[in-house]
Amino acid sequence: MRFLIDAQLPPALASWLNEQGHEADHVADIGLLAASDVTIALHVKATGSILVSKDADFVLLRMPDRFPFVWMRCGDATNRALQAWLATRWSQVIDLLEAGERFVEVR
Repeated sequence: MRFLIDAQLPPALASWLNEQGHEADHVADIGLLAASDVTIALHVKATGSILVSKDADFVLLRMPDRFPFVWMRCGDATNRALQAWLATRWSQVIDLLEAGERFVEVR
Protein backbone atom coordinates (compact mmCIF):
# COMPACT_ATOMS: atom_id res chain seq x y z
CA MET A 1 0.00 0.00 0.00
CA ARG A 2 1.10 3.53 -0.74
CA PHE A 3 0.46 6.28 1.80
CA LEU A 4 0.82 10.05 1.84
CA ILE A 5 1.25 11.61 5.27
CA ASP A 6 -0.25 15.09 5.69
CA ALA A 7 1.50 18.06 7.30
CA GLN A 8 -0.10 17.75 10.76
CA LEU A 9 1.68 14.45 11.24
CA PRO A 10 5.46 14.10 11.51
CA PRO A 11 7.73 12.95 8.68
CA ALA A 12 8.89 10.18 11.02
CA LEU A 13 5.48 8.55 10.51
CA ALA A 14 6.31 8.00 6.84
CA SER A 15 9.57 6.37 7.88
CA TRP A 16 7.72 4.15 10.36
CA LEU A 17 5.24 3.08 7.68
CA ASN A 18 8.11 2.28 5.32
CA GLU A 19 9.60 0.10 8.08
CA GLN A 20 6.24 -1.70 8.29
CA GLY A 21 6.62 -2.69 4.62
CA HIS A 22 4.54 0.03 3.00
CA GLU A 23 5.46 2.83 0.64
CA ALA A 24 4.99 6.17 2.36
CA ASP A 25 5.91 9.78 1.76
CA HIS A 26 5.33 12.87 3.82
CA VAL A 27 3.98 15.93 2.01
CA ALA A 28 7.31 17.66 2.78
CA ASP A 29 9.17 14.93 0.85
CA ILE A 30 7.29 15.64 -2.37
CA GLY A 31 7.06 19.42 -2.29
CA LEU A 32 3.49 19.65 -0.98
CA LEU A 33 4.15 20.90 2.55
CA ALA A 34 2.54 24.29 1.85
CA ALA A 35 -0.02 22.94 -0.62
CA SER A 36 -3.73 23.47 -0.14
CA ASP A 37 -5.92 20.61 1.00
CA VAL A 38 -7.49 20.55 -2.46
CA THR A 39 -4.08 20.15 -4.10
CA ILE A 40 -3.18 17.32 -1.72
CA ALA A 41 -6.52 15.63 -2.39
CA LEU A 42 -5.94 15.83 -6.14
CA HIS A 43 -2.43 14.40 -5.74
CA VAL A 44 -3.67 11.48 -3.64
CA LYS A 45 -6.42 10.73 -6.13
CA ALA A 46 -4.04 10.93 -9.11
CA THR A 47 -1.40 8.68 -7.53
CA GLY A 48 -3.75 6.13 -6.01
CA SER A 49 -2.31 6.79 -2.56
CA ILE A 50 -4.05 6.54 0.79
CA LEU A 51 -4.05 9.84 2.67
CA VAL A 52 -3.19 9.78 6.39
CA SER A 53 -4.13 12.99 8.16
CA LYS A 54 -5.55 14.54 11.32
CA ASP A 55 -7.29 17.24 9.23
CA ALA A 56 -11.08 16.93 9.40
CA ASP A 57 -11.37 18.97 6.18
CA PHE A 58 -10.45 15.83 4.22
CA VAL A 59 -13.56 14.05 5.49
CA LEU A 60 -15.58 16.32 3.19
CA LEU A 61 -12.96 16.77 0.47
CA ARG A 62 -12.88 13.03 -0.21
CA MET A 63 -16.63 12.88 -0.81
CA PRO A 64 -18.06 11.15 -2.68
CA ASP A 65 -15.39 8.51 -2.03
CA ARG A 66 -12.72 10.19 -4.18
CA PHE A 67 -9.75 8.60 -2.40
CA PRO A 68 -8.96 6.37 0.58
CA PHE A 69 -8.45 8.25 3.83
CA VAL A 70 -7.07 7.25 7.23
CA TRP A 71 -8.28 9.87 9.69
CA MET A 72 -6.03 9.96 12.74
CA ARG A 73 -8.03 11.08 15.78
CA CYS A 74 -5.14 11.56 18.18
CA GLY A 75 -3.74 14.53 19.98
CA ASP A 76 -0.26 15.92 19.64
CA ALA A 77 2.42 13.45 20.67
CA THR A 78 6.10 12.78 20.32
CA ASN A 79 7.18 10.58 17.43
CA ARG A 80 7.76 7.68 19.83
CA ALA A 81 4.36 8.07 21.53
CA LEU A 82 2.57 8.38 18.18
CA GLN A 83 4.24 5.25 16.84
CA ALA A 84 3.43 3.31 20.03
CA TRP A 85 -0.21 4.45 19.86
CA LEU A 86 -0.49 3.54 16.20
CA ALA A 87 1.35 0.23 16.52
CA THR A 88 -1.50 -1.19 18.60
CA ARG A 89 -4.04 -0.15 15.95
CA TRP A 90 -2.18 -0.49 12.65
CA SER A 91 -2.98 -4.13 11.86
CA GLN A 92 -6.70 -3.34 12.13
CA VAL A 93 -6.26 -0.31 9.85
CA ILE A 94 -4.54 -2.49 7.25
CA ASP A 95 -7.19 -5.22 7.58
CA LEU A 96 -9.94 -2.66 6.94
CA LEU A 97 -8.13 -1.15 3.94
CA GLU A 98 -7.44 -4.59 2.46
CA ALA A 99 -11.13 -5.42 2.91
CA GLY A 100 -12.01 -2.45 0.73
CA GLU A 101 -12.74 0.24 3.32
CA ARG A 102 -11.86 3.66 1.95
CA PHE A 103 -12.48 5.67 5.12
CA VAL A 104 -10.84 4.50 8.34
CA GLU A 105 -11.10 6.52 11.52
CA VAL A 106 -8.36 5.70 14.01
CA ARG A 107 -9.10 6.54 17.66
